[in-house]
Amino acid sequence: MSINMTDITIHIDEETSHDEREGLRDTLLAMDGVMAAAYHDERPHLMIIEYDPDVVDSAAFLRAISNRGLHGELIG
Repeated sequence: MSINMTDITIHIDEETSHDEREGLRDTLLAMDGVMAAAYHDERPHLMIIEYDPDVVDSAAFLRAISNRGLHGELIG
């Protein structure tokens, strides 16, 4: 079985704490099809997500961010 993998960067509009970013990362990692989610404290507005687009679409990430009371945009 082959896994189709791609990545996307999301810009989070709000200022977030380290703990908030950790919680968001954990939420994204719990989604089916997500293989990795990472951020760096030096660039707190950006999160990179590696996922299988055959399992989950990028709009689901924006919904998950919104469900946490945040706003984000897909960068690419």
